[in-house]
Amino acid sequence: MKLLLAEDEKEFANALVAVFKHNNYSVDVVYNGQDALDWALNTDYDGIILDIMMPKLSGLEVLERLRKEGSSVPILLLTAKGEVYDKVKGLDMGADDYLPKPFAMKELLARIRAMTRRKSEFLSNTLNFNGMSLNRENFELSYKNQSLRLGNKEYQMMEMLMSNPNMLISTDQFMEKIWGYNSDAEINGVWVYISYLRKKLVYINAPFEIKAARGIGYKLEKKRGISIND
Repeated sequence: MKLLLAEDEKEFANALVAVFKHNNYSVDVVYNGQDALDWALNTDYDGIILDIMMPKLSGLEVLERLRKEGSSVPILLLTAKGEVYDKVKGLDMGADDYLPKPFAMKELLARIRAMTRRKSEFLSNTLNFNGMSLNRENFELSYKNQSLRLGNKEYQMMEMLMSNPNMLISTDQFMEKIWGYNSDAEINGVWVYISYLRKKLVYINAPFEIKAARGIGYKLEKKRGISIND
């Protein structure tokens, strides 16, 4: 699950990023509204948290521009206590929720889960690839009578691979979607998780493999010489 956080108070923003990462979210953070708009228009996020009071563009201006561009990404507004007008205006402009400051971190996480869950209701709970299934609720990967639960990053990578069959996904795409632009993770982390996923495909006896095209990316495809019905 990948989030964009736009908050101009850097210490507060960094504290939120730490909480998000601890709860298995990937997060990009920006400190003004113009950057928030640029990143939101050029990156696929599962949810966006916008502080209303920001330099360059306000959270409401970012929200308005995104909705005019046709973006349906769930958006949560952070408001100062008592800004009733901004709350109402934000909801009327297409925000999914708002949370007044100060707030408890547990409530923020609950609000994020709720708004991203509403988005996921439009998606099937199960992703299928030629008889292999990935459960979006419990992260379980299954083939015939064999199944196992994937870790968070394993799940996100497998979801990308199964959602884009026979399409090469680059290491940079995995890094941007799962670890985030601001991550200090090493790029070889992608290879490590690909290795984990390959072993798990073998474990469930799936007739599929993750193929690598050197310097280009990875894709999920049927093993050569094996029938899906074998």
